[in-house]
Amino acid sequence: MSNEPSQENSVETALSRLGRNPSEQHGFINCPIYRGSTVLYNSVDDAFNRRGTYWYGTAGNPIVTNLQKAWTALTGGAGSFILSSGMQAIAYALLGTANSGDNILVADAVYLPTRELCDNFLVTKGITTTYYDPCITADELRELLCKKPNTTVLFMESPGSQTFEVQDVPTICAVAREFNVTTIIDNTWATPIFFGAHSKGCDISVEAGTKYVGGHSDMLLGLISANETWYPKLKRVMSLFQSVPGNEDCFLALRGLRTMYIRLKEAEKRALEIASFMKSRKEVLKVLHPAFPDCRGHEVWKRDFTGSSGVFSIVLLPKYTLEDVTRMIESYKLFGIGFSWGGFESLAVVFDCTKYRTATTFSPGGILIRYQIGLESVDDLKQDLGQGFDKLCQGSMDP
Repeated sequence: MSNEPSQENSVETALSRLGRNPSEQHGFINCPIYRGSTVLYNSVDDAFNRRGTYWYGTAGNPIVTNLQKAWTALTGGAGSFILSSGMQAIAYALLGTANSGDNILVADAVYLPTRELCDNFLVTKGITTTYYDPCITADELRELLCKKPNTTVLFMESPGSQTFEVQDVPTICAVAREFNVTTIIDNTWATPIFFGAHSKGCDISVEAGTKYVGGHSDMLLGLISANETWYPKLKRVMSLFQSVPGNEDCFLALRGLRTMYIRLKEAEKRALEIASFMKSRKEVLKVLHPAFPDCRGHEVWKRDFTGSSGVFSIVLLPKYTLEDVTRMIESYKLFGIGFSWGGFESLAVVFDCTKYRTATTFSPGGILIRYQIGLESVDDLKQDLGQGFDKLCQGSMDP
C-alpha cells in the first residue's frame, strides 16, 4: 500500500500520511529517532567521495529528511530546511539572501526579536534595515524601493503577531518582483493550512514549528521552505552552516503534523468565541483579530486566508493602569503568563509596541494584551476572564 497522499486528498488526509514510509521502517507507522554523529562507509573511496545520503550527522538523518519532505509537500515549496528554532529560521533566511551593502525592507509589525536581529546584528555585517507600514500600498512600496535602490530583500509577517495587521502579500510580492527583490514571510500565525505563502508569491516562508506544528509547548523548531529559485541557493548556505535540529524535536514535529489541522480548527473556533466575548465587554476598547471587520487588513484576510488561528490581542480602555492590568492577569486561573502560542494551554501577555515602531505610529489608546487560546472549555475560559475583569475594575473609577 502506498503511503503517499494523492493530489486529490484533503489536507487532513495528507497530514496523516506525509513524512513517513512504513515500507522502509520495517512496517512501523512512525519513523524512529536516529541519534548519531559518525556515519560509517563501506570503503575508503566511499568516504573520500562522501558517497551516500548522509555523510555525517550534521547532514541530517532519515527523520530530518522525512520532516523536510512533509513540510515541502504541505507548503508547496521546492524544498525545505529544518532548524533548531523559529528565530534561527528567520536569521538563516535573512543571512542566506542579504549581503553586505544591501538594504532590507521589514514590516514595522514584526516579532520584536526579528527587529533586534536586524538592528543589532545584521547592521554590524553591513546590512541596513528600513521598516515599512505593514498595510503599505503598491504605489507606496514602489516609491520606497526607488528611494532605497540597494534593497534586495523584503521581509513580511502577516498578520503581525502582536497587532495583527494583515498584509497584501500578493501585491507586495508582485511589486518586489518588479525590482528583483526577494520576498520572505513569517507565516507562523496562519501556518500553510490557512495561508499558502508560495502560492501567493513568496519566495521563502519561515515558520516557528515550536508553535502549531509541535502543538504541546514541549519542543523548539524552525522551518524554512523555498521556491525553485531559492531552494538550491539556500541549500548551499545550509550545507555550510551544518545546523541541524534535535532528532527528538523532529519526531515531535512529525507527530504534531498528524493533528495540526484539527488543533488549528479548534483553536480558530475557540479564539473567535473568546474574541467575541471580549468585544462585548465594556472594559475593552478594541479587539485586534484579522477575522473582525475593524482589524487593519481584514478584507485582505477574507480574500487570501482560509481561516484564523488561536491568537489575538485586545486593547483596554485608557483609564486602566498597568497596575490594574497586572492585578487582572495575575488573578487568572486558566491563563498562564508567558510567550509563544500554539500549545494546549491558554496564555496572556502584555505588550507595548509603541516603544519600538519606527515606520508607523501605533497608538492603541490603552494597554494591549495578547491572548493565546488553548484547548480548555470555552465556558471555563469566559468565567476566568470574567473574574479577571472584576479584579481589573477594583482599582479603577468604574462604578
